[in-house]
Amino acid sequence: MYGWHGKLLRVDLTHQKVSIEQIDPQVARDYIGGRGWAIRYLYDEVDPKVEPLAPENKLIFVTGPLTATTAPTGNRYMVVTKSPLTGALAHSNSGGDFPTWMKRTGFDMFIFEGKSEAPVYLWINEDQVEIRPAGHIWGKEVPETTDLLLAETNKDAKVACIGPAGENLVLMASVMNDRHRAAARSGVGAVMGSKNLKAVVVLGQKNPTFFDDAGMRELSLALNKEVGADIKKGSSLREYGTAYVPQVTNTLGILPTRNFQAGMFAGVDKIDGVALKNSYLVSHKPCFRCPIACGRLTAVPEGKYAGKGEGPEYETIASLGTACGVDDLAALLKANYTCNELGLDTISTGLTIAAAMEMYEKGILTDEQTGQPLRFGDGDAVIEMVRKTAYREGFGNQLAEGSYRLAEQYDHPEMSVTARKQEFPGYDPRGAQGMGLLYATSNKGASHMEGDVAYEEVFGVPVKVDPLATEGKAEMVARFQDAFALIDSGGMCVFYTLRYVFSKDKLVWPIRLTELLNLTTGVNYTPEEAMQAAERVYTLERLFLIAAGSGPEQDTLSPRMLNEPLTAGPATGRVVDLHKMLPEYYQVRGWGTNGIPSAEKLAQLGL
Repeated sequence: MYGWHGKLLRVDLTHQKVSIEQIDPQVARDYIGGRGWAIRYLYDEVDPKVEPLAPENKLIFVTGPLTATTAPTGNRYMVVTKSPLTGALAHSNSGGDFPTWMKRTGFDMFIFEGKSEAPVYLWINEDQVEIRPAGHIWGKEVPETTDLLLAETNKDAKVACIGPAGENLVLMASVMNDRHRAAARSGVGAVMGSKNLKAVVVLGQKNPTFFDDAGMRELSLALNKEVGADIKKGSSLREYGTAYVPQVTNTLGILPTRNFQAGMFAGVDKIDGVALKNSYLVSHKPCFRCPIACGRLTAVPEGKYAGKGEGPEYETIASLGTACGVDDLAALLKANYTCNELGLDTISTGLTIAAAMEMYEKGILTDEQTGQPLRFGDGDAVIEMVRKTAYREGFGNQLAEGSYRLAEQYDHPEMSVTARKQEFPGYDPRGAQGMGLLYATSNKGASHMEGDVAYEEVFGVPVKVDPLATEGKAEMVARFQDAFALIDSGGMCVFYTLRYVFSKDKLVWPIRLTELLNLTTGVNYTPEEAMQAAERVYTLERLFLIAAGSGPEQDTLSPRMLNEPLTAGPATGRVVDLHKMLPEYYQVRGWGTNGIPSAEKLAQLGL
C-alpha cells in the first residue's frame, strides 16, 4: 500500500494482549481512512445498543492516508466510539503533533477493547509495543501526566491522555494530546477512562510511502504558497486565530449569549481576538505541518487567574464566555486552561454551566443545591464549576452528566440547548438556518465539525448565502456533511481544506483533495468516487445511529430553538424552521420520507 501502512494494532486491555492485523485493501479504498475506517470497524464489531461505558464498547484511534504526509495540515486523527453523552456516535478530531507521530509508528489505527483491571498506558515505539502500569499517574492532570510519561519513555515521543475528568467518567471528558490539543466532544475521554486506559505514548520514524513522491511534494508546495500569499495580505485566521469570529457572529446576532437567551453580547470587545492579542498572546502555535498557525499560546502572567497554555479558540469564548455572560478575558483564559488541564470539552462544559446559571437566576436551582451562587457574568463561579465538574464534586456531579440530563432532572428541558443530547457550538441557528438543519441531522449530535455550513452562511466561503433563508439548505447541508466526512477520513484539517483544497468553481468539490489522495495512495479516485466514499461513510454512521435507537426521531433541536424567537439583531423574530428543511434533506439524501436510507441508496453505496 501507498499512503496507508495497511496495519492496525488491536489492544485487548482485559487480557493485556496486543495483536497486529492487516487492513483489507478494498476497505481501505472504499472508506478512505480515518473516520471512514473507524465506522466500518465499529459497525462490524460493536453492538450499537452497547452501554457506552461498558467493556464491550470499543475505542478507536485512527489516522488518514494524508496524515504524516507533506500535505499541508496532513496531521489529524480521530477518536471514535459510542458516545456516553449522546448514546449515539462519537468521532472527535484533533491535531497538534500526536497524529503524525502515531502514524509513524507504522500503524494506521489502534483499536482498544475490554477493560484493564488496573490503570495502564500504551507505549508504542514502532515494533516495541507495551501495556504498562499507570497507577502512579492516575489522578494527575494532563500536563503532569505528559511530563511523567515522556520522562519514562522518550523525550521525543508524543502523548495522548485523559485527565481527572476522563477518570471520573464525566460525560463531556476529552482526550488531550500534546498537552493542549483536544479530541474533545461527545465524551470520548470517559470511554477511555472506563477502560482504565490513562494514556497512549507514540514514537516512530516509519513515514508512509507516496505513490508519486515528486508530484505530492510539488502540489503540497504550491498549496503552501497560496496560504503564504493570503498571510501577506493579512489573514484574520493567522492574525487572531478563530478568536476573530465573535465580532462576526455578534454582528449577525447569532453569538450564544446567556445560554442562548440572546444572540448579541455587549462585552464582546473585551474578549475577542484583538483583546486577546493585545493582552495575553505569547505566540502563534501551529499544528505539525500547518502553514496557517491559527493556534495561540497565551499566558496570564499574574493574579488569581495566572496561568498559561493554548487558546481560547472561538468555541471556548462562546461557551465559557458569552454563553455564561463572562466578559473578563483573564477569567475566561483561566477557565479554558483548567478545562485542558483536567480534560474537559469546553463547549459542553461551558453550555452546561450556562444552563445551570439560567436555572439559578430563574429560581429553579438554589444555593443549597449548587453550593454557591451561579449568576451570569461570574467568572470565578465558572472556574469553580469547571473544577467541580471534572472531579464530580458536590453540584459538579450533576454538571458532569451534561445539560440535557441536568435540565431533565429539574423538569426544564427548554434550558438545555442540545441536539442528540450534545450541546450546541457557537452559532445560534435561529439566525443561520442551515446550521439548525446541520445540528438536527448530525451523526454525533450538535456539532459544527460535522459539516460547518457557517462557512457559506456566515463567512462566505466559498460563496455567501443568505443565513435566514431555508431554500436550498438541505442540499448545502448534505454536501458539507459529506465534504467533512471526506476530510476527516483523509486526515486533513477542515479549516485549511475548505479554503484552499476544495474547488471554488463547483462549490465544495474535492478536485485537489482527490489529487492529493491519488498522489499519496495511487488509488486514482475521481472526485465523484471520493464524494461517494464520503457519502458511504456518512450513511453507515446513520445506520449505526438507527440501530442504537438514535434515528429519525432524534432529528430535532432543543425547544428553545423551535419555539422562542430571537429578540434582537438581524434575525429578530426568527426560530429555526426545521419543518421546512428536514423533509427536503431526507429526499436529497435518499432517505425516503422517514429518514431511513432506502434499499436503493444502500445498494448504490455498496452497503
